[in-house]
Amino acid sequence: MDEMNKVQNIPVIVNRTIIRIFFWLTKLPNGSKVKNERWFVMTTKERILEATLELASEKGLGSISLSQIAEKVGIQKASLYSHYTAKEEIISSLYEYLREKTVTAHTQTPIDYGELVKGKSAKEVLHFVISSYSEITNDSGMSVIYKFVVSERVFRKEAAQIMVWETEKMILATKNLFYAMQVHNLMDFTNIDMAATSFALTINSLLNYCLDKKLAESVDISGMVEDYVEDFCRLYDARNEK
Repeated sequence: MDEMNKVQNIPVIVNRTIIRIFFWLTKLPNGSKVKNERWFVMTTKERILEATLELASEKGLGSISLSQIAEKVGIQKASLYSHYTAKEEIISSLYEYLREKTVTAHTQTPIDYGELVKGKSAKEVLHFVISSYSEITNDSGMSVIYKFVVSERVFRKEAAQIMVWETEKMILATKNLFYAMQVHNLMDFTNIDMAATSFALTINSLLNYCLDKKLAESVDISGMVEDYVEDFCRLYDARNEK
């Protein structure tokens, strides 16, 4: 029986060896050197998304075509339609794909809001989640999506849709956080949902304003976020921290 298992495992070993040899000797369809083995274990859908991201980083998401994506992947354009019906679907899928990867990279495990707030002050919790959100939005992959959204949201439905999804995710996460903070007596809200919506939208606007101010005028106004958190805690902090 052991000998039979060894014989059955030979094709697997051979296939892995071939992949590793191919990894060192070959090139991707676009001509660039293979840097890792991920390309060979990806699904075709993942390859399409990764190729789209690479092209978008070079040309901008709104400027690339299905033909360019297919060429980058190394498949016929017609083959794209067996995976995605249109470029708009690729863009939406790319957003979900990148966001999931980015959140996983930064958090590793699903957030337990009850554990997150334990042993911390209200200000510490709020600063932590703001910092975490900033890390996600500043990720190199997500920045490609955000550039597209900001520049195309007025003209393209899919760009506006991504903005809606991202805003709703931020509001939902803030609601879950605030419910945990209320339960653990860190905050005292009369209307948690409204407070969470107001906080999420305000922080999002402040972060964008700080970034624009820094890029346009080289002025750092990040202290505005600190001031807002201070005032927010003064209004809702159940422990009356100053």
